[in-house]
Amino acid sequence: MIRDQETLNLLLDTISRFVRERLVPNEARVAETDRIPDELVSEMKALGLFGLSIPEEHGGMGLTMEEEVLATFEIGHTSPCFRSLFATNNGIGGQGIVIDGTPEQKAHYLPKLVTGELIGSFALTEPDSGSDAASLRTTAIRDTSGDGDFYVLNGTKRYITNAPEAGIFTVMARTDPAKKGADGISAFIVERGAPGLSLGQPDEKMGHKGSHTCDVIFEDCRVPAANLIGATEGIGFKTAMKVLDKGRINIAAISVGVAERMLEDALRYACERKQFGKPIAEFQLIQAMLADSKAEIYAARCMVLDAARRRDQGLDVGTEASCAKMFASEMCGRVADRAVQIFGGAGYLSEYGIERFYRDVRLFRLFEGTTQIQQLVIARNMIRNHAG
Repeated sequence: MIRDQETLNLLLDTISRFVRERLVPNEARVAETDRIPDELVSEMKALGLFGLSIPEEHGGMGLTMEEEVLATFEIGHTSPCFRSLFATNNGIGGQGIVIDGTPEQKAHYLPKLVTGELIGSFALTEPDSGSDAASLRTTAIRDTSGDGDFYVLNGTKRYITNAPEAGIFTVMARTDPAKKGADGISAFIVERGAPGLSLGQPDEKMGHKGSHTCDVIFEDCRVPAANLIGATEGIGFKTAMKVLDKGRINIAAISVGVAERMLEDALRYACERKQFGKPIAEFQLIQAMLADSKAEIYAARCMVLDAARRRDQGLDVGTEASCAKMFASEMCGRVADRAVQIFGGAGYLSEYGIERFYRDVRLFRLFEGTTQIQQLVIARNMIRNHAG
C-alpha cells in the first residue's frame, strides 16, 4: 500500500513515462511479430509491474484496489497486450493464492510471481462451460494409494490467457463428481511441467497480438495435495468468484485507460486533418462524437474508482464490479467506433493504429464474463437484495 500521495504520484508518473517512452513506440512491432520483446519484459519486471497488487510481505507493492486502478488507467494508454502479460500475476492468475492460499502456498509462489520468474494463469473456462462456469467437467480425484498424496486431474481448459508462457496455473476442477454446480469445485495450483499437463496450439485471434492463449489439457495429471488452494475441497468456485470481482474492476479500468488513449488520438487527428479549408474538429458532428466519448469515459472512470474504493473498505462489490465492467467495456467499444469514424478512411488502415485498438477492445466485452453475464449478475443481486 502506498502511504502518501507524493509516492503514489511518483509511481504513476514513472508508469506513465514508461508507457509513452518504451511501450507505445513498440506497439506496431509487437502487433507485427505477435511477440513482446524480451528487453521490454525485463524492463516491466524491473519496474515492479508483475507485483503491483501482491502483498508487501511477499515482495510486491501491495497496492490497494484504488491505487491499482489508477496505475491501470496509465497502463491503458498503450496496447492492452502489454498489460495482459503481467496483469494475470496481479489478478486472476495470482489472486486465488493471495486471497485463499495457505501460508505455505503464499510463501512459495507469491515472491516468484512478484519478480516475474513465474507467470500466472487462470484456468476456469472449458470447451463446454464458459458463461456457465459452474458446469465445468474437469475432475480432480484424490489418490493416496501410491507414493504420496495427489490429486489426478483430467479435462481441458480453453482460451487460457498466458498459458504458453505460464509457470503456474490456477485450475478449477471438480473434486466431488457427485455434486452438481459450484459445490463440488476446488482450486489447485498446477505447475508447468507437471506430468500429464500439455498445451494446445496458440490460438489465432482477432486482436491482442503479443498476448497468447491456448488450451490447457490434463491427462491423468498428478498434482500434490499440498497444492489444493486453501487446503480445503469445495471452495474453489467461491475463490474464482472473488478473483473475478477484482478482475472485473481491472478490466473496467483498462477499458477506461484505452478509451482515453483512443480519444487522445482521435482529438489530435481531428485538429490536424483539414477538410473544406478548416480542421474537421471545427465541425459540430465531429465535436459531438468527441464530447460523447469524453463524457462516457468520465462516467466510467468515476464508476471504476467508486467500486475500487468500496472493495478497499471490505464491502461486497459483486454488483458494483459487474456494473463497472459492463459499462466501461461497452463504453470503450463505442469510443473505438467513434474514433475510427473520426479518422475516416485512415481509420481503416493499420498505418494509424486505431484499427488495431478497434479490434483489441472488442475482447473487453467478453473478458471476465460477457456483458450479458454482467447483466444477469446485477439483476440477480438486485432481486436477492430486494427479497431480503
